[in-house]
Amino acid sequence: MFVIPKNWNKMSLKEKQAARLQAWSSPEMAFATPEAEKGHKQRAQMLIDVIQLKKPERVPVIPWWGVYPAHYAGVTVQEIMYDYEKLGETFRKFNADFLPDALVSCALIGPGKTFEILDVKNYRWPGHGTPVDTSYQCVEGEYMTADDYDALITDPSNFFMRTYLPRIFGALEPWGMLGPWTDILELPFVGLSLIPAGIPPVQQAFQAFLQAGQVTLEWISAVGPIDGASIAGLGLPDTVGGFTKAPFDILGDTLRGTRGIMLDMYRQPDKLIAAMERLVPIAIEMAVRNATAKSNPMVFIPLHKGADGFMSNKDYKKFYWPTLKAVLLGLIEAGMVPYLFAEGGYNQRLDIITDPDIPAGHTVWSFDHSDMKEVKKKLGGWAAFCGNVPASLLKAGTPQAVSDCVKKLIDDVAGDGGYILANGAVLDDSTPENVHAMIDTGKEYGKY
Repeated sequence: MFVIPKNWNKMSLKEKQAARLQAWSSPEMAFATPEAEKGHKQRAQMLIDVIQLKKPERVPVIPWWGVYPAHYAGVTVQEIMYDYEKLGETFRKFNADFLPDALVSCALIGPGKTFEILDVKNYRWPGHGTPVDTSYQCVEGEYMTADDYDALITDPSNFFMRTYLPRIFGALEPWGMLGPWTDILELPFVGLSLIPAGIPPVQQAFQAFLQAGQVTLEWISAVGPIDGASIAGLGLPDTVGGFTKAPFDILGDTLRGTRGIMLDMYRQPDKLIAAMERLVPIAIEMAVRNATAKSNPMVFIPLHKGADGFMSNKDYKKFYWPTLKAVLLGLIEAGMVPYLFAEGGYNQRLDIITDPDIPAGHTVWSFDHSDMKEVKKKLGGWAAFCGNVPASLLKAGTPQAVSDCVKKLIDDVAGDGGYILANGAVLDDSTPENVHAMIDTGKEYGKY
């Protein structure tokens, strides 16, 4: 865990970032070999150089892989969500065979047993709504109604526990009978406040919650050593320390759904903005807490509903960017490195996101379908960026076509540093030859 220095409040943004990056690049762990320790330092330093807009020894290759390691290992996604021995074999094999410049973690596969116990309603996962060899899928819905804004704004934690979670987890539906924790104020009223907790369905819900916690602890007890083996044995640094989301996406993905939030932009824009502003400190605190616990300042932020075509630039400036910007500034103030995944096209947003209030050398932007030459023009000298080898090419192309694409990307945008080679979208399927072509070409051709 990263220990905050005593003079933290007097440190500059660069000093805070440097302190966190130093702790991340020099983890307190025993590496399997001197070569692995040396490799970890080299790879971490390449990424630090890119973040700080310096020219590294070569272009780092940090791919986005979803469930592809399962396909490569010849097992189903369902198997590795439940069988942790197979999970370990799958990800250790992938990391060792392809040796990217950062850990491909097994943590995002998720514990299937936990999802079953909670009776998850807002997602389908392999064997539970999707085929056993595919990824999970979100089930869009209005899990927060148009009339719930005041409750969310007044007390987000209370809303999540007593309203939202009972709607998305069938096992926790009885939690809707609980009163707010803030009812417990003075001794004579403690008993009255706890009456709902004695109702049998509520107790059964808590039992399910505790059981879910137990099996999740078993899952993370397996995940830690699996990822740790690739870090210590292969020298692959972990590039995901924390996670958070743009406030618009918290509402649009998780709570209101696409239809709901689009209506809210026109029917109750003030409530929508107030709710997003209320979520800003929550989004910051979640990311900082988890990244600090891992001594890893990289905070992954997927941008789902900010892509070109979802809304006009005018609406983006009004609804999406202000609270995302506030989250970024809060993370940067805490010494974090926001690692944003701009899904879809972001060609119309480049002039907006290159906001002068965001200090240079503190963010990383990963692009999917954006014009990388334009990205270079706008972000060069301001922020590190990565992408955008097409997932379609990795799936259906030839190794030579993949290699040619990688070389063109490096020629076009990597000349003076600040670039990370990555695929544009999370990949669930490909051929081993194409994956090798991307990684190996990047390592060889990307030398400075």
